[in-house]
This record gives sequence, structure tokens and C-alpha cells, in this order.
Amino acid sequence: MIRLENISKWYPTKSGRHYIFKNIDFQIPMDKNIGVLGRNGAGKSTFIRMLGGSEYPSSGNIISDLRISWPLGLQGGIQGSMTGRENARFVARIHGIKNTCQMEAKVEEFAEIGSYFDEPMKSYSSGMRSRVLLGITIALDFDFDVLLIDEITAVGDAKFKNKAATLLKKRFASTRIVMVNHSISQLKNFCSAGLVIHNGGLKYFENIDDAISYYGNAS
Repeated sequence: MIRLENISKWYPTKSGRHYIFKNIDFQIPMDKNIGVLGRNGAGKSTFIRMLGGSEYPSSGNIISDLRISWPLGLQGGIQGSMTGRENARFVARIHGIKNTCQMEAKVEEFAEIGSYFDEPMKSYSSGMRSRVLLGITIALDFDFDVLLIDEITAVGDAKFKNKAATLLKKRFASTRIVMVNHSISQLKNFCSAGLVIHNGGLKYFENIDDAISYYGNAS
């Protein structure tokens, strides 16, 4: 379980604080994979980043004894001036993986982007970036209790999406997933429960279809 204790998150603006979340007390059960839904700007990525510790609440605390991954998203986790190969090598080193060549080879094989693997990632399309990030995620010899995913399974062709889904489910068979994805079909593929962010609040649903229905009516 992940406990949010009186969480608020705001950003300063010229007209004062803009609240994303305000005074939220909430317990997130982690017995199912959870799809996170909300309109653009509702705070889905902010929520994922706070759970993963890459961004902090403005006030309040997030408490859990679970091993939670860093947020895996298209907008973070890489150095754009470095190549895909260099990023794979860098991630391997900072996590203490000695056989960086093996790590690079696994990511290169998974990504299937050819010579672009040795080009700076800032030149990649979102699809190529997703392929490398997913490859790094799958290649890492880590076991998390909770894997945080922000949109990286949303891009690419159908063949790649199926490949990514199969390998993610196999690699993290015993891991719970919290996923942000604009694709309803992707959410239903990975998740059985749902969490809707609406008007700065959170509403949990045991069934992902109920969450999708509520989200559709609230949007």
C-alpha cells in the first residue's frame, strides 16, 4: 500500500499558487495493476513523479515500505546529447552493473532502431526514445514491488507494442504497475484497477472499466 498524507502540490504563478493536488489523504492499494486517468493537465505525470521520488509534494508525505521504481517516461530518464548506447551504458554504471557491454547488447536488440542507436537521443522520435527506455527497463536486473510507467508504451507500431507488453509482463510478472497512458486499450491490456485524477482529487476503482466510465463522464 502507498499512503498519501495530507499531500498538496502547487506551482507558483503570477496570480498565486496553482494547485495540482490539495490536502489529499489517500491510501492506494497495490494488490492490482492500476491505470491512471485524467484530462490533460490534471496532474497524471506529476502524480507518477511524486510516487517515484523524482519530484516532491509541496507539503505532506508519501509513505510506503514498497520498492518503487523511478518514473519511466518519455520526458525523463535520459540524457539527450548522449546516444542510445551511451545512455544504456550510463544507466548500467550508476546501478552497479559491471557488464555494460551485455546491457548495451540487450537494449540494442530490443530497440530495433539500427544505426540510430549510436546517434544522440535528442534526435530520436518519441517512438525510438520509447524503444530505448523500455529496453533499458527490461534489461535492468532489478526487482521492484511497483513499476511506474508514464506513456512509454503508448507509441510505436502494433508489433512493437505487443512485443513490449509481452516482455514487460514476463520480466515484471510479480511486480505491480502504476501506468499513465492516453491509450485506453493499453491501460486495459496492463491494468485491472483504475485511479482517476479529477479536480485535484483522486478516486480509486477496483475495476478499470468503472474507472474509464467515470473518467468519460467527468471529462
